[in-house]
Amino acid sequence: MKAHVYVTLKTSVLDPQGQTIQNALRKLGYGEVASVRQGKYFAIALADRLTAEAAREQVERIAREVLTNPVIEEYTYRIEE
Repeated sequence: MKAHVYVTLKTSVLDPQGQTIQNALRKLGYGEVASVRQGKYFAIALADRLTAEAAREQVERIAREVLTNPVIEEYTYRIEE
């Protein structure tokens, strides 16, 4: 089983790196890009013996307690069986 966790800044938090990327894209001729938000991606291999529910609980706890700063970041995830 594999979990894919995506961590991004909350929309209320300024993203200077995303803004820099957007500016660079515009200079390269990609003017149709309206905005860019940068983030982090984690691929987590889980034991196959975990139930789907146990895997969800564990990934949510890892994302909430270890991978994100809850003051400025949020996360989403998906699990492949």
